[in-house]
Amino acid sequence: MNIDFSEKRWKTIKQNYSRWWAGDLKRPLISVSLSGRTPTRSKPAEPYHHFNSYYGADFTVAHIVDWYEYQLEGTYFLGDGFPNVWPNYGPGVCAAYLGAQVESGSMEAPTTWFHPREIKEAKDLHLKVIPDNPWYLIMQNLYREMQARFGGMVQLSMTDLGGAMDIVSTFRPSERLVFDLYDCPEEVDRLSWEAHDAWWEVFHTFGKILDKNPGYTAWTPIFSEQPYYMLQCDFAYMIGPEMFEQFILPEITAMCKKIPNTFYHLDGAGQLPHLDMLLAIPELKGIQWVPGDGAPDITQWPEVHRKIRKAGKLVQIWAGGHSRYGWETLDVIADQLGSAEGLIMIGFGSIEKDEKTVLKLLDKYGC
Repeated sequence: MNIDFSEKRWKTIKQNYSRWWAGDLKRPLISVSLSGRTPTRSKPAEPYHHFNSYYGADFTVAHIVDWYEYQLEGTYFLGDGFPNVWPNYGPGVCAAYLGAQVESGSMEAPTTWFHPREIKEAKDLHLKVIPDNPWYLIMQNLYREMQARFGGMVQLSMTDLGGAMDIVSTFRPSERLVFDLYDCPEEVDRLSWEAHDAWWEVFHTFGKILDKNPGYTAWTPIFSEQPYYMLQCDFAYMIGPEMFEQFILPEITAMCKKIPNTFYHLDGAGQLPHLDMLLAIPELKGIQWVPGDGAPDITQWPEVHRKIRKAGKLVQIWAGGHSRYGWETLDVIADQLGSAEGLIMIGFGSIEKDEKTVLKLLDKYGC
């Protein structure tokens, strides 16, 4: 394997990210990955699909890792960027490990859905990990293959397990779960904590396999030497603050107490009513604000980022040549906040189109 990285750079990455998490880094983190490097290995013959579930639960994992290796060799990592691989089996794949049916999109419409094999009443539903579930086993095999191939030079990210209540909503599809909040709240609470326990079982199982990892990261590649995860609850978009406080907040708070470095994926304006409660969790380290399709872009929400900063939390933003947000996004938000400290910008692009702009940005912020 021939990737654009070294042990020396990993040492620097660990130092800078540790200082950033601790609030001691007096600059933002700017993590950039640019395509355009020539791989030394040949391009895999089989087509590539961003959702690994497309290949099925009995597909050879070596092919998937071949593609990861090819992509890593073709990438330059600039600033605070680092080589990482995120195995994508769809958002909330933990539901599959509990028995949900997996439906994969086509090559032209890449996505993954999870459905209950049978819709049961909440009182009759119990959520437990199925140890020999084929999707659970293939994820473990994929991690083993990647670790054998890459050793400790590539950070292997945690797959998108989803949030506890989102897992519950897979088995009690959202409209039913909304009624359950009124009709049988005690059952919803039970299911949420069953999903929480299952999530942790999976997290620990995968973590034991990844003993050569440099550290931790998730579907949002923020590096951490301590356990880290991007928490979420998309179901929270459908409920008000009172129900969020009753059904969602306790479980999110428990997660933050168990995982040293946590962010929350605040997705869409429907989640903004919950922001104050999230910011009041002492152990929550940061917020990723995503306004959603059709909404003004992230530079148009200064009041949101100011509230996050005022609460003493970190902020993650996306930008770059492959994003709807340009490289200037960091400057805009830094100006709105008065400084760029506590920010991390993760961006993607190409050497041909973006290198000069990125190098100027890195120089400006001392990266």
